[in-house]
Amino acid sequence: MKTYLIDDDDLGIYLTEQLLRAEGFSNSISTFQSARQALDTLVRDKAQDAPQVVFLDLNMPVMNGWQFLDALAPYKDELLGRCHIYILTSSLALADLEKSREYDLVAGLIHKPIDSEEIRAIHSRLEADGKPT
Repeated sequence: MKTYLIDDDDLGIYLTEQLLRAEGFSNSISTFQSARQALDTLVRDKAQDAPQVVFLDLNMPVMNGWQFLDALAPYKDELLGRCHIYILTSSLALADLEKSREYDLVAGLIHKPIDSEEIRAIHSRLEADGKPT
C-alpha cells in the first residue's frame, strides 16, 4: 500500500519508517520533511496514484499539518475513501483531537511515538474496509 510519511524530524521519520517496514505495513513508503513538498506530490499524483495512507505530523515549520489539510480541501471528494490521513502528534491537547474531526480525510489521531499495535490496528481497519494492501 502506498504510504506517505510527513514529518520534519529526521529521527521520527526513521523510526516510523522502520516500524512500518518491520510490520509489513507498506511496500511503498515516501518520506517528506516538508508538508508543502508532500502536498505538491500528492496533488500531482492524486488522480492515478494517491497514497492510501498518510501519516502527518502537526507541528512543522512553513506549512503545518492543519495547513496541509486545509490545502487538500479542494480535492476532498476525489480523495475521500482512497486516502486515509492519520495525524501524528506529541501533543496531548484535546483540542487537536476535536479539530481533527472537522476533516473528513482524517481517519485518526495518533500520539507519538507510533507503536506496532497501532500500525496493526490501522492495517486491519483498511483491510476490513476492503482497501488493497
